[in-house]
Amino acid sequence: MASINLIESFQEFKDAENIDRPTMMKVLEDVFKTLLRKKYGSDENFDVIVNTEKGDLEIMRRRTIVEDGAVEDPLAQIAYSEAVQIEPDYEVGEELYEDVDIQDFGRRAILAAKQTLAGRISDLKKNVLVKKYEDRIGEIISAEVYQVWKKEVLLLDEEGNELILPKSEQIPQDYFKKGENIRAVIKKVELKNNAPVIILSRTSPMFLAKLLEIEVPEIFDGLITIKKIVREPGERAKVAVESHDDRIDPVGACVGMKGSRIHGIVRELKNENIDVINFTNNTNLLIQRSLTPAKITSMDIDQENKHVEVFLKPDQVSLAIGKRGVNIKLASELTGFEIDVYRDDEEQENQFDIDLDEFADEIEGWIIDSFKRIGCDTARSVLDLTVAELERRTDLEKETIEEVRRIISAEFENE
Repeated sequence: MASINLIESFQEFKDAENIDRPTMMKVLEDVFKTLLRKKYGSDENFDVIVNTEKGDLEIMRRRTIVEDGAVEDPLAQIAYSEAVQIEPDYEVGEELYEDVDIQDFGRRAILAAKQTLAGRISDLKKNVLVKKYEDRIGEIISAEVYQVWKKEVLLLDEEGNELILPKSEQIPQDYFKKGENIRAVIKKVELKNNAPVIILSRTSPMFLAKLLEIEVPEIFDGLITIKKIVREPGERAKVAVESHDDRIDPVGACVGMKGSRIHGIVRELKNENIDVINFTNNTNLLIQRSLTPAKITSMDIDQENKHVEVFLKPDQVSLAIGKRGVNIKLASELTGFEIDVYRDDEEQENQFDIDLDEFADEIEGWIIDSFKRIGCDTARSVLDLTVAELERRTDLEKETIEEVRRIISAEFENE
């Protein structure tokens, strides 16, 4: 039998899961019919026969036997005198089948066919991998760390497929060692240089959502819905949840008895503080809850411009703003409102004070706004904090802060 051994190519197919037999047969047929068209100009009278078990392939040529001198199409017909030389029992009108010796195509053509086949198999593998992971976007996966680089970590799934966890998708406190298993969420699938790149994430809100789904059966069963998640990875997260069953407290269910359900997630997220709040359509209440752990005295909401002024006791201002302004930033993201914090100091109501806006002719507006963002909207509120504290919370230069304090102090001295 004239054949070409393609065991290696078939093995490639077998190693690539989910490439079904019909697809494999179609690829092989396409590759070798291309070879036939190049040699004969047509592939209409040829059959490609594959034995996937042995790794053999043969090509059969099919022609009709006609009277001598009556051959009109040499590709589809053969003269009777030629046919009987192949097999004496043939008669006019019968179909003649004969093997095509693939070696006749020439070494270069055969090599080219093998390379084309390998390329098609590679493309199929890529397509299977892309589809597999595109269908799993948003799922948590556990993978083994294979290589740690400065800008990314290379991981391998259970089938040996390469996955990428970029530095930007890692929690700042993450530290990985080769060989350890880590969990992350499948964020997206990209094609770079025609190769699929599966991107994982540990900073995405999807990761926290899936961890909650694993730990809280009520979320998995749909009794509790996660309305929104905002995160500052490794520092703080706020999760708004809603219960569809009046008998279930959504916050209590998520936190668990003595924090049993949330503790595992906090450890996974490198001690990220997680505030679980009960979602409500009441804007005032939602803003109040979003600023937890701070307690609000009062607020003034501008619904049209999505802006709210929040008033708090002096000891609650730093809680509302949070370390490096993270708490107020997340509260704004969760509620969709720009939040400004102001001190509501009853003890100093009768004490002389000056609104910071009164210094607009001496202090630039953007500097005043920087102080307001941390709750310092009056002269005394600025003077009550040290230069170091103001520098840390406002990101203003030390020299700028000292100059502002000088201007303010001079005003009090004049009074």
